[in-house]
Amino acid sequence: MDDNVKTLDLLQNLGRKVGEVFELSELVEHIVRMCRVGLKASAASVLLYEEKSHSLYFEVAQGEAGKALRKINIRSNSGVAGWVFKHSTSLIVNDVSKDPRFDHSMDKTSGFVTRSLICVPLIVHRETIGVLEVLNKLDGGDFTSQDKELLESVGSLAAISLENSRLHKSVLAGYKSTIEALASAIDAKDASTCGHSRRVMEYALMCGREMRLSQKNLEVLEYAGLLHDIGKIGISDNILCKPAVLTPDEFKIIRNHSIIGGNILKDVPFLEPVRELVIHHHERYDGQGYPDGLASEQIPLGARLLALADTFDSMTTDRYYRAALSKERAISEIKRGRGTQFCPAASDAFLSAYDKKLPFSDNAGLEDERMTR
Repeated sequence: MDDNVKTLDLLQNLGRKVGEVFELSELVEHIVRMCRVGLKASAASVLLYEEKSHSLYFEVAQGEAGKALRKINIRSNSGVAGWVFKHSTSLIVNDVSKDPRFDHSMDKTSGFVTRSLICVPLIVHRETIGVLEVLNKLDGGDFTSQDKELLESVGSLAAISLENSRLHKSVLAGYKSTIEALASAIDAKDASTCGHSRRVMEYALMCGREMRLSQKNLEVLEYAGLLHDIGKIGISDNILCKPAVLTPDEFKIIRNHSIIGGNILKDVPFLEPVRELVIHHHERYDGQGYPDGLASEQIPLGARLLALADTFDSMTTDRYYRAALSKERAISEIKRGRGTQFCPAASDAFLSAYDKKLPFSDNAGLEDERMTR
Protein backbone atom coordinates (compact mmCIF):
# COMPACT_ATOMS: atom_id res chain seq x y z
CA MET A 1 0.00 0.00 0.00
CA ASP A 2 1.26 3.49 -0.90
CA ASP A 3 2.49 5.40 2.18
CA ASN A 4 0.06 8.29 1.59
CA VAL A 5 -2.86 5.90 1.22
CA LYS A 6 -1.73 4.04 4.34
CA THR A 7 -1.58 7.28 6.32
CA LEU A 8 -4.99 8.43 5.11
CA ASP A 9 -6.55 5.06 5.88
CA LEU A 10 -5.09 5.00 9.38
CA LEU A 11 -6.23 8.57 10.11
CA GLN A 12 -9.74 7.92 8.78
CA ASN A 13 -10.10 4.83 10.94
CA LEU A 14 -8.82 6.70 13.95
CA GLY A 15 -11.13 9.62 13.23
CA ARG A 16 -14.14 7.32 13.22
CA LYS A 17 -13.13 5.82 16.56
CA VAL A 18 -12.56 9.26 18.05
CA GLY A 19 -16.13 10.17 17.17
CA GLU A 20 -17.48 7.00 18.76
CA VAL A 21 -15.40 6.72 21.94
CA PHE A 22 -15.14 9.09 24.90
CA GLU A 23 -13.77 6.75 27.56
CA LEU A 24 -10.06 7.54 27.84
CA SER A 25 -8.75 4.00 28.29
CA GLU A 26 -10.86 2.63 25.42
CA LEU A 27 -9.80 5.48 23.12
CA VAL A 28 -6.10 4.95 23.83
CA GLU A 29 -6.47 1.21 23.22
CA HIS A 30 -7.83 1.97 19.75
CA ILE A 31 -5.05 4.44 19.01
CA VAL A 32 -2.30 2.03 20.04
CA ARG A 33 -3.83 -0.92 18.20
CA MET A 34 -4.14 1.06 14.98
CA CYS A 35 -0.54 2.27 15.18
CA ARG A 36 0.80 -1.20 15.85
CA VAL A 37 -1.16 -2.73 12.95
CA GLY A 38 -0.62 0.21 10.60
CA LEU A 39 3.15 0.22 11.06
CA LYS A 40 3.40 -3.57 11.28
CA ALA A 41 5.17 -3.36 14.64
CA SER A 42 5.33 -5.98 17.37
CA ALA A 43 4.46 -3.57 20.20
CA ALA A 44 3.12 -0.07 20.81
CA SER A 45 2.25 2.09 23.78
CA VAL A 46 1.05 5.46 24.99
CA LEU A 47 2.71 7.04 28.00
CA LEU A 48 1.02 10.01 29.64
CA TYR A 49 2.56 12.57 31.95
CA GLU A 50 1.58 12.75 35.61
CA GLU A 51 2.44 16.16 36.97
CA LYS A 52 2.23 15.20 40.64
CA SER A 53 5.00 12.58 40.39
CA HIS A 54 6.80 14.14 37.40
CA SER A 55 6.70 10.77 35.68
CA LEU A 56 5.40 9.04 32.59
CA TYR A 57 3.08 6.07 33.05
CA PHE A 58 1.85 3.50 30.55
CA GLU A 59 -1.80 4.32 29.91
CA VAL A 60 -1.84 1.50 27.36
CA ALA A 61 0.87 -0.98 26.30
CA GLN A 62 0.19 -3.64 23.69
CA GLY A 63 2.49 -6.49 22.74
CA GLU A 64 4.35 -9.25 24.53
CA ALA A 65 5.36 -7.12 27.52
CA GLY A 66 2.20 -5.00 27.73
CA LYS A 67 1.02 -6.40 31.05
CA ALA A 68 4.39 -5.90 32.75
CA LEU A 69 4.85 -2.38 31.39
CA ARG A 70 1.53 -1.15 32.78
CA LYS A 71 2.99 -1.52 36.27
CA ILE A 72 5.96 0.73 35.50
CA ASN A 73 6.32 4.49 35.89
CA ILE A 74 9.42 6.19 34.51
CA ARG A 75 10.95 9.58 35.24
CA SER A 76 9.89 12.18 32.70
CA ASN A 77 13.54 12.76 31.74
CA SER A 78 14.52 9.08 31.54
CA GLY A 79 15.06 6.92 28.45
CA VAL A 80 14.00 7.63 24.91
CA ALA A 81 10.41 8.34 25.96
CA GLY A 82 11.65 10.83 28.54
CA TRP A 83 13.93 12.52 26.00
CA VAL A 84 11.09 12.85 23.46
CA PHE A 85 8.78 14.19 26.16
CA LYS A 86 11.34 16.71 27.42
CA HIS A 87 12.34 17.99 23.98
CA SER A 88 8.90 17.60 22.32
CA THR A 89 10.75 16.09 19.36
CA SER A 90 10.15 12.82 17.49
CA LEU A 91 12.88 10.21 17.37
CA ILE A 92 13.71 7.10 15.34
CA VAL A 93 16.16 4.65 16.89
CA ASN A 94 16.81 1.65 14.66
CA ASP A 95 19.48 0.13 16.91
CA VAL A 96 18.83 0.84 20.58
CA SER A 97 22.10 -0.81 21.59
CA LYS A 98 23.95 2.14 20.02
CA ASP A 99 21.82 4.92 21.51
CA PRO A 100 22.82 6.10 25.01
CA ARG A 101 19.34 7.53 25.59
CA PHE A 102 17.77 4.09 25.63
CA ASP A 103 17.02 2.74 29.12
CA HIS A 104 17.83 -1.00 29.07
CA SER A 105 16.31 -1.50 32.52
CA MET A 106 12.86 -1.39 30.93
CA ASP A 107 13.59 -4.51 28.90
CA LYS A 108 15.05 -6.24 31.94
CA THR A 109 11.90 -5.49 33.92
CA SER A 110 9.44 -6.42 31.18
CA GLY A 111 11.30 -9.30 29.53
CA PHE A 112 10.76 -7.69 26.13
CA VAL A 113 13.73 -7.24 23.75
CA THR A 114 13.63 -3.85 22.07
CA ARG A 115 15.61 -3.61 18.83
CA SER A 116 14.20 -0.45 17.25
CA LEU A 117 11.54 2.14 17.91
CA ILE A 118 9.82 5.35 16.90
CA CYS A 119 8.66 7.72 19.63
CA VAL A 120 6.65 10.89 18.97
CA PRO A 121 5.38 13.53 21.42
CA LEU A 122 1.68 14.09 22.07
CA ILE A 123 1.23 17.86 22.02
CA VAL A 124 -1.89 19.90 22.77
CA HIS A 125 -1.88 23.71 22.80
CA ARG A 126 1.93 23.68 22.77
CA GLU A 127 2.00 21.47 25.86
CA THR A 128 3.38 17.93 25.69
CA ILE A 129 1.02 15.57 27.53
CA GLY A 130 2.79 12.29 26.77
CA VAL A 131 4.37 10.18 24.04
CA LEU A 132 3.31 7.56 21.52
CA GLU A 133 5.79 4.84 20.56
CA VAL A 134 5.99 1.72 18.40
CA LEU A 135 8.66 -0.94 18.73
CA ASN A 136 10.28 -3.53 16.46
CA LYS A 137 9.16 -4.00 12.85
CA LEU A 138 7.62 -7.45 12.46
CA ASP A 139 9.81 -8.11 9.42
CA GLY A 140 12.96 -7.10 11.31
CA GLY A 141 13.54 -4.07 9.09
CA ASP A 142 14.18 -0.45 10.00
CA PHE A 143 11.61 2.20 10.69
CA THR A 144 11.62 4.89 7.99
CA SER A 145 11.07 8.62 7.91
CA GLN A 146 7.70 7.91 6.28
CA ASP A 147 6.80 5.74 9.29
CA LYS A 148 7.74 8.62 11.56
CA GLU A 149 5.62 11.08 9.59
CA LEU A 150 2.66 8.70 9.76
CA LEU A 151 3.06 8.29 13.51
CA GLU A 152 3.37 12.07 13.95
CA SER A 153 0.12 12.54 12.04
CA VAL A 154 -1.59 9.99 14.25
CA GLY A 155 0.02 11.54 17.32
CA SER A 156 -1.37 14.99 16.49
CA LEU A 157 -4.92 13.66 16.17
CA ALA A 158 -4.46 11.36 19.16
CA ALA A 159 -3.27 14.20 21.40
CA ILE A 160 -6.32 16.32 20.58
CA SER A 161 -8.58 13.30 21.05
CA LEU A 162 -7.05 12.47 24.42
CA GLU A 163 -7.48 16.05 25.58
CA ASN A 164 -11.10 16.05 24.41
CA SER A 165 -11.65 12.79 26.26
CA ARG A 166 -10.23 14.34 29.43
CA LEU A 167 -12.45 17.39 28.99
CA HIS A 168 -15.43 15.13 28.40
CA LYS A 169 -14.62 13.29 31.61
CA SER A 170 -14.38 16.62 33.43
CA VAL A 171 -17.75 17.70 32.04
CA LEU A 172 -19.27 14.38 33.12
CA ALA A 173 -17.91 14.91 36.63
CA GLY A 174 -19.52 18.34 36.64
CA TYR A 175 -22.82 16.87 35.45
CA LYS A 176 -22.64 14.22 38.15
CA SER A 177 -22.02 16.80 40.88
CA THR A 178 -24.99 18.81 39.64
CA ILE A 179 -27.16 15.71 39.51
CA GLU A 180 -26.17 14.74 43.05
CA ALA A 181 -27.04 18.24 44.23
CA LEU A 182 -30.43 17.99 42.51
CA ALA A 183 -31.05 14.59 44.12
CA SER A 184 -30.29 16.06 47.54
CA ALA A 185 -32.66 18.95 46.87
CA ILE A 186 -35.41 16.49 45.90
CA ASP A 187 -34.94 14.38 49.02
CA ALA A 188 -34.82 17.51 51.21
CA LYS A 189 -38.45 18.29 50.33
CA ASP A 190 -39.45 15.38 52.54
CA ALA A 191 -37.45 14.59 55.70
CA SER A 192 -38.61 10.97 55.60
CA THR A 193 -36.93 10.42 52.23
CA CYS A 194 -33.48 11.73 53.16
CA GLY A 195 -30.92 9.73 51.18
CA HIS A 196 -33.62 7.92 49.21
CA SER A 197 -32.32 8.80 45.73
CA ARG A 198 -28.77 7.70 46.50
CA ARG A 199 -29.97 4.41 48.02
CA VAL A 200 -32.17 3.72 45.00
CA MET A 201 -29.16 4.37 42.80
CA GLU A 202 -27.04 1.94 44.85
CA TYR A 203 -29.67 -0.82 44.72
CA ALA A 204 -30.26 -0.36 41.00
CA LEU A 205 -26.51 -0.47 40.27
CA MET A 206 -26.19 -3.55 42.42
CA CYS A 207 -28.79 -5.30 40.26
CA GLY A 208 -27.24 -3.96 37.07
CA ARG A 209 -23.82 -5.30 37.97
CA GLU A 210 -25.33 -8.65 38.87
CA MET A 211 -26.88 -8.70 35.38
CA ARG A 212 -23.51 -7.70 33.86
CA LEU A 213 -24.80 -4.57 32.17
CA SER A 214 -22.31 -2.56 30.15
CA GLN A 215 -20.47 0.36 31.72
CA LYS A 216 -22.49 2.76 29.58
CA ASN A 217 -25.80 1.29 30.77
CA LEU A 218 -24.60 1.34 34.37
CA GLU A 219 -23.77 5.04 34.00
CA VAL A 220 -27.28 5.76 32.68
CA LEU A 221 -28.71 3.75 35.56
CA GLU A 222 -26.60 5.70 38.05
CA TYR A 223 -27.90 9.07 36.85
CA ALA A 224 -31.46 7.79 36.57
CA GLY A 225 -31.34 6.48 40.14
CA LEU A 226 -30.29 9.88 41.41
CA LEU A 227 -32.88 11.71 39.32
CA HIS A 228 -35.83 9.30 39.33
CA ASP A 229 -37.88 11.53 41.65
CA ILE A 230 -36.83 14.90 40.21
CA GLY A 231 -40.45 15.50 39.20
CA LYS A 232 -41.44 15.74 42.87
CA ILE A 233 -40.02 19.26 42.78
CA GLY A 234 -43.31 20.13 41.06
CA ILE A 235 -45.53 18.46 43.69
CA SER A 236 -46.95 20.37 46.64
CA ASP A 237 -45.29 19.72 50.01
CA ASN A 238 -48.79 19.32 51.50
CA ILE A 239 -49.13 16.15 49.46
CA LEU A 240 -45.53 14.92 49.61
CA CYS A 241 -45.34 15.27 53.37
CA LYS A 242 -48.93 14.37 54.25
CA PRO A 243 -48.84 12.28 57.48
CA ALA A 244 -51.58 9.96 56.25
CA VAL A 245 -52.54 7.79 53.31
CA LEU A 246 -53.21 9.89 50.21
CA THR A 247 -56.71 10.37 48.83
CA PRO A 248 -57.36 9.10 45.28
CA ASP A 249 -57.14 12.68 43.95
CA GLU A 250 -53.88 13.31 45.79
CA PHE A 251 -52.43 10.05 44.56
CA LYS A 252 -53.40 11.04 41.02
CA ILE A 253 -51.44 14.28 41.46
CA ILE A 254 -48.36 12.58 42.85
CA ARG A 255 -48.40 10.04 40.02
CA ASN A 256 -47.64 12.95 37.70
CA HIS A 257 -44.14 13.28 39.13
CA SER A 258 -42.67 10.82 36.61
CA ILE A 259 -44.06 12.86 33.69
CA ILE A 260 -42.94 16.12 35.32
CA GLY A 261 -39.49 14.62 35.73
CA GLY A 262 -39.40 13.66 32.07
CA ASN A 263 -40.37 17.18 31.06
CA ILE A 264 -37.64 18.67 33.24
CA LEU A 265 -35.01 16.53 31.51
CA LYS A 266 -36.32 16.76 27.93
CA ASP A 267 -34.07 19.65 26.88
CA VAL A 268 -30.85 18.01 28.14
CA PRO A 269 -29.56 15.80 25.28
CA PHE A 270 -26.94 14.21 27.53
CA LEU A 271 -29.71 12.89 29.79
CA GLU A 272 -32.07 11.58 27.08
CA PRO A 273 -31.44 7.88 27.95
CA VAL A 274 -31.91 8.79 31.63
CA ARG A 275 -35.18 10.59 30.88
CA GLU A 276 -36.79 7.41 29.57
CA LEU A 277 -36.04 5.57 32.82
CA VAL A 278 -37.29 8.49 34.95
CA ILE A 279 -40.61 8.51 33.09
CA HIS A 280 -41.17 4.76 33.40
CA HIS A 281 -39.80 3.88 36.85
CA HIS A 282 -43.34 3.31 38.19
CA GLU A 283 -44.43 0.88 35.48
CA ARG A 284 -45.29 -2.63 36.63
CA TYR A 285 -44.33 -5.83 34.89
CA ASP A 286 -48.01 -6.86 34.68
CA GLY A 287 -48.97 -3.58 32.98
CA GLN A 288 -50.79 -2.10 35.98
CA GLY A 289 -48.29 0.70 36.60
CA TYR A 290 -48.06 4.26 35.37
CA PRO A 291 -47.84 6.56 33.45
CA ASP A 292 -48.31 4.45 30.29
CA GLY A 293 -49.30 1.04 31.58
CA LEU A 294 -46.35 -0.60 29.84
CA ALA A 295 -45.85 -4.30 30.50
CA SER A 296 -43.08 -6.87 30.42
CA GLU A 297 -40.34 -6.15 27.86
CA GLN A 298 -42.06 -2.91 26.80
CA ILE A 299 -40.61 -1.38 29.95
CA PRO A 300 -36.94 -0.35 29.55
CA LEU A 301 -34.73 -2.70 31.56
CA GLY A 302 -33.25 0.19 33.53
CA ALA A 303 -36.75 1.32 34.53
CA ARG A 304 -37.56 -2.21 35.71
CA LEU A 305 -34.46 -2.16 37.91
CA LEU A 306 -35.34 1.27 39.28
CA ALA A 307 -38.91 0.17 40.04
CA LEU A 308 -37.62 -2.65 42.21
CA ALA A 309 -34.91 -0.54 43.87
CA ASP A 310 -37.38 2.29 44.57
CA THR A 311 -39.90 -0.11 46.06
CA PHE A 312 -37.34 -1.84 48.27
CA ASP A 313 -36.05 1.41 49.70
CA SER A 314 -39.55 2.80 50.29
CA MET A 315 -40.72 -0.37 52.02
CA THR A 316 -37.81 -0.39 54.48
CA THR A 317 -37.86 3.32 55.28
CA ASP A 318 -40.14 5.00 57.81
CA ARG A 319 -42.72 7.27 56.23
CA TYR A 320 -45.16 9.74 57.78
CA TYR A 321 -48.06 7.37 57.21
CA ARG A 322 -46.44 4.06 58.20
CA ALA A 323 -43.46 2.41 59.84
CA ALA A 324 -40.73 0.70 57.82
CA LEU A 325 -40.99 -2.99 57.06
CA SER A 326 -38.17 -5.29 58.08
CA LYS A 327 -35.78 -6.26 55.33
CA GLU A 328 -36.93 -9.86 55.69
CA ARG A 329 -40.54 -8.82 55.06
CA ALA A 330 -39.45 -6.63 52.15
CA ILE A 331 -37.58 -9.55 50.59
CA SER A 332 -40.73 -11.65 50.91
CA GLU A 333 -42.68 -8.92 49.11
CA ILE A 334 -40.15 -8.95 46.27
CA LYS A 335 -40.52 -12.68 45.91
CA ARG A 336 -44.31 -12.36 46.02
CA GLY A 337 -44.26 -9.63 43.37
CA ARG A 338 -41.94 -11.48 40.98
CA GLY A 339 -43.59 -11.62 37.57
CA THR A 340 -46.46 -9.29 38.53
CA GLN A 341 -45.17 -6.07 40.05
CA PHE A 342 -41.52 -6.79 39.34
CA CYS A 343 -39.54 -8.02 36.35
CA PRO A 344 -38.48 -11.64 37.05
CA ALA A 345 -34.91 -11.00 35.84
CA ALA A 346 -34.63 -7.88 38.01
CA SER A 347 -36.03 -9.75 41.01
CA ASP A 348 -33.64 -12.65 40.54
CA ALA A 349 -30.67 -10.28 40.19
CA PHE A 350 -31.64 -8.42 43.36
CA LEU A 351 -32.18 -11.57 45.39
CA SER A 352 -28.94 -13.09 44.12
CA ALA A 353 -26.98 -9.96 45.01
CA TYR A 354 -28.65 -9.84 48.40
CA ASP A 355 -27.75 -13.47 49.08
CA LYS A 356 -24.15 -12.73 48.16
CA LYS A 357 -24.25 -9.94 50.74
CA LEU A 358 -23.12 -7.30 48.28
CA PRO A 359 -22.71 -3.82 49.83
CA PHE A 360 -25.99 -2.53 51.23
CA SER A 361 -26.71 0.83 52.77
CA ASP A 362 -27.74 0.38 56.42
CA ASN A 363 -30.86 2.49 55.94
CA ALA A 364 -31.90 1.06 52.58
CA GLY A 365 -34.79 -1.21 51.68
CA LEU A 366 -37.77 -2.12 49.27
CA GLU A 367 -41.30 -0.86 48.87
CA ASP A 368 -44.65 -2.28 47.77
CA GLU A 369 -46.20 -0.26 44.94
CA ARG A 370 -49.30 0.22 47.08
CA MET A 371 -47.15 2.17 49.51
CA THR A 372 -45.14 4.04 46.89
CA ARG A 373 -45.40 7.74 46.46
